[in-house]
Amino acid sequence: MGDFAYTIHDLGKISSRGKKILEGISLSFYHGAKIGVLGLNGSGKSTLLRIMAGVDKEFIGESTPNPKLKIGYLPQEPELDETKTVRENIEEGVTEILVDEIISKIKEMGYV
Repeated sequence: MGDFAYTIHDLGKISSRGKKILEGISLSFYHGAKIGVLGLNGSGKSTLLRIMAGVDKEFIGESTPNPKLKIGYLPQEPELDETKTVRENIEEGVTEILVDEIISKIKEMGYV
């Protein structure tokens, strides 16, 4: 897989009704890359992101994140805690990633 952050090869997804949602998707991108997923409604954008996040495991082909990559996922229609602010809800979903980043920075500074 080399230095890629994520690699997808010949990815496909067929719905429970037999409809092709994704077909023949192949891509690789490096750490730090900014990517966008564009397409018409119903073209599989959210499905692709769920596969990449490891939420959807029912697909054809290969979807391989770098083992060192930490993936956060906020669903398109998340179940939110109405007693929390938007920021608090998001922070709840990315806490592990933020903690890991903080520990990494502390190590870089030589405090650990």
